[in-house]
Amino acid sequence: MDSECGSQRWAKLVATCLIGGVAVAVAVGVYLAAGGNVLSVMPLELLRRRKKNKKIRVYMDGCFDMMHYGHCNALRQARALGDQLVVGVVSDAEIIANKGPPVTPLHERMIMVNAVKWVDEVIPDAPYAITEDFMHKLFDEYNIDYIIHGDDPCVLPDGTDAYELAKKAGRYKQIKRTEGVSSTDIVGRMLLCTRDRSVSDNHNRSSLQRQFSHGHSHKFEDGGSGSATRVSHFLPTSRRIVQFSNGKGPGPDARIVYIDGAFDLFHAGHVEILRVARELGDFLLVGIHNDQTVSAKRGAHRPIMNLHERSLSVLACRYVDEVIIGAPWEISRDTITTFNISLVVHGTIAENNDFQKENGNPYSIPMSMGIFKVLESPLDITTTTIIKRIVSNNEAYQKRNEKKAATEKKYYEEKTFVSGD
Repeated sequence: MDSECGSQRWAKLVATCLIGGVAVAVAVGVYLAAGGNVLSVMPLELLRRRKKNKKIRVYMDGCFDMMHYGHCNALRQARALGDQLVVGVVSDAEIIANKGPPVTPLHERMIMVNAVKWVDEVIPDAPYAITEDFMHKLFDEYNIDYIIHGDDPCVLPDGTDAYELAKKAGRYKQIKRTEGVSSTDIVGRMLLCTRDRSVSDNHNRSSLQRQFSHGHSHKFEDGGSGSATRVSHFLPTSRRIVQFSNGKGPGPDARIVYIDGAFDLFHAGHVEILRVARELGDFLLVGIHNDQTVSAKRGAHRPIMNLHERSLSVLACRYVDEVIIGAPWEISRDTITTFNISLVVHGTIAENNDFQKENGNPYSIPMSMGIFKVLESPLDITTTTIIKRIVSNNEAYQKRNEKKAATEKKYYEEKTFVSGD
């Protein structure tokens, strides 16, 4: 018993010294006391390399199409396994060959991945499968120590494992897939949305919004066919919000810039206007409207992503310092005073231009105070743009989702608990 306690104390001490956090040491101690292994928390090689002050470089690739908080959480987990995260973004041609047409082209996906705050370096046009040549390129040219992927299988068209070579080389590590979301889900929500509207534009029009917000779906549970979309099953927790948060507020003399919106289907247009807004101050505060407000202003079929999903996507952006979850539609003097806002901004490309209204203008107060500014949007993309891409190529995306649906269903039916995260 004394030996066991001694090893636990040693592990706690190592974690404290090498990671530099009392909270981490406590967490490791609790984990060990429950019968865990310190190597599960931090690999031995990682401990050795960090002790020698060598940077551990990890690699993760993906399509990152319709990028969402699940992608961001995977990148966060991958980054925690090393000191620097290099991300490969699969080319459009490779996605078409292996999965079907991407919704967002490579240059937009590159903007999205580069904006994730846990990403250090990005490789464009990465291959869908880790070939032997590319694996050695990662090891030799990019100095990659480990290749990372989620616990969900990545199977090539010929039935082989896309990461088989990395596993054989002993340079593969697995992370936990984020629950309740995938690009297949999101595309499925839009397909379901357009199908619902075509059947009856007036009948029970709020039903989809309620499904998206509360996680109801008749597809898997009732044996439905078609796209087999799993409408949001995301279970928000306070821990996840803390994981995504920067954890610090503005300084006493900080110039605080505020921008608000729905930020539904978080895309490259959102990222670029947030980047421009952040350049105007020291701290960027983003207000995210609740589901009911978005539905009232933009139609009962919106938002596609619910409030918590949208909040995590925005929080993962490196240009964002803090978010208001469920921000008011109208910006009051009290809100400006409470958050010490110096400047309120709005992009030229948006779902609405309410700032131009004479009556019912949500920005009338900051305008009267002389702290409102319209920013030229770098990209001509809105959430409606993304939805239209799906609608215009409905048949192709329907086939893509039907192909992926079987894999998604199998994963969830066979899903087991994965430690970590």
